[in-house]
Amino acid sequence: MRKLIYMLAAATTLAACKREKVPMPDFQVHTSSLTYKAGDTVRFVFSGNPDNITFFSGEPGHHYEFRKRTSAANDLQVQFSTWVRYGMIRDNLQLMVSNNFNGKATVADVQAATWTDVSDRAVFSTGTDRTPSGVVSLKDFARPLQDSALIYVAFRYTDYKKPQGQNQWVIRTFEANNVSDDGVISPLAVMSTGGWQQVDVKNPGFKWTITTAQLLIANAPGTADDNEDWVISKGFNPWQIKPDVGTALKNVSTVLAEHTYVYTKPGTYKVVFDASAVRYTGEKRVLREINLTITP
Repeated sequence: MRKLIYMLAAATTLAACKREKVPMPDFQVHTSSLTYKAGDTVRFVFSGNPDNITFFSGEPGHHYEFRKRTSAANDLQVQFSTWVRYGMIRDNLQLMVSNNFNGKATVADVQAATWTDVSDRAVFSTGTDRTPSGVVSLKDFARPLQDSALIYVAFRYTDYKKPQGQNQWVIRTFEANNVSDDGVISPLAVMSTGGWQQVDVKNPGFKWTITTAQLLIANAPGTADDNEDWVISKGFNPWQIKPDVGTALKNVSTVLAEHTYVYTKPGTYKVVFDASAVRYTGEKRVLREINLTITP
């Protein structure tokens, strides 16, 4: 009797597994044309009813083949805005970059690193508040991926004892982004997330003040000694990139006959629809691709 019960249970389990066999998704997609003008509405018509459909438009950030990408040869770009006032208005603030700094905020460690002055790549205030620097490319400081070298950005302030007094600099805004060759922007930091550290080299009475809103080095009177101060960002990984993502169009509880989309820029786009059937025993997927040409 017990043996019979076991046999019936096994048969029931086997039957359940067979009933739950994952089917291959039945899914096709077509358009009325393969060429559209920018701004036109593209109508993707579906047949079949898979459990899930995810749409990859082929635009930057939405490539199916890059959905698992986490590194790329990006262009590390920074931009900021500045304000200089008081004392003698002069260009005594430098934008410095290093790819071998160890991240320790001491004079010895700053001086042990190799720093490059890239101030000529940016615009600095000559008295106007919130003067935009423009976009500063630091791609040439990226080492090969296997080196895992971070890039540090610093502002170096130097001023000297003078009758007019030393001026004041304020970094009003800051932004760092990685930009891939295919136009994907991966935000790395803004002012409040820059991980700033200050290093005083000369004249400890005057240092960078760091807040979530700005970086400020106070002006000193004409009696003050020579001054040198650094404020250094956290290290940025120039290879970091966000994986591309698709748009979920449907799940098992919905039925979808079509999808419409508007491309705003001319170009060639590989459109991918990822359709899947999902069961507790597993899943199966099919991909449907359409190559579209978008004209001006």
